[in-house]
Amino acid sequence: MKKIICMLLAASMLFAFAACGKKGDEVTVDLTDPAASAIDIDLTKLNSTMVYSQVYNMTNEPDNFMGQTVRMSGNFAIYQNPETGKRYYACLIADAAACCSQGIEFVCDGLSYPNDYPDAGAQITVEGVFDRYEEDGMTYVQLIDAKMAVI
Repeated sequence: MKKIICMLLAASMLFAFAACGKKGDEVTVDLTDPAASAIDIDLTKLNSTMVYSQVYNMTNEPDNFMGQTVRMSGNFAIYQNPETGKRYYACLIADAAACCSQGIEFVCDGLSYPNDYPDAGAQITVEGVFDRYEEDGMTYVQLIDAKMAVI
């Protein structure tokens, strides 16, 4: 009986993931007037469980998302590497229980910290092109050519 329940649960989760959208679906949004762009993955339309799952997939299987335009909302976070002084900006998403969070780094060209960025923890929406890079032998994901709005 437990095996049947587990199989039904797994099948229903598979259908839920498949129902989130297909690659051809695009939603036009206006993040910063007057510029509008096509969104391949709009995480702002998903519930908290699905967003957390999708971000997990994006960070663990980055090749499947390369070059796609992503829109997400979450909390602004900043980290400064004490050795290099380089700053990293991210949009963090909490899971449904709010006990864990994941995020995606983003790069906004032309902005300077702290003048053009909100305080850490502020609610933001970020839109950018999904990419990855290597640094110190590790692979990281980020949204490049990003636009950010405080919500």
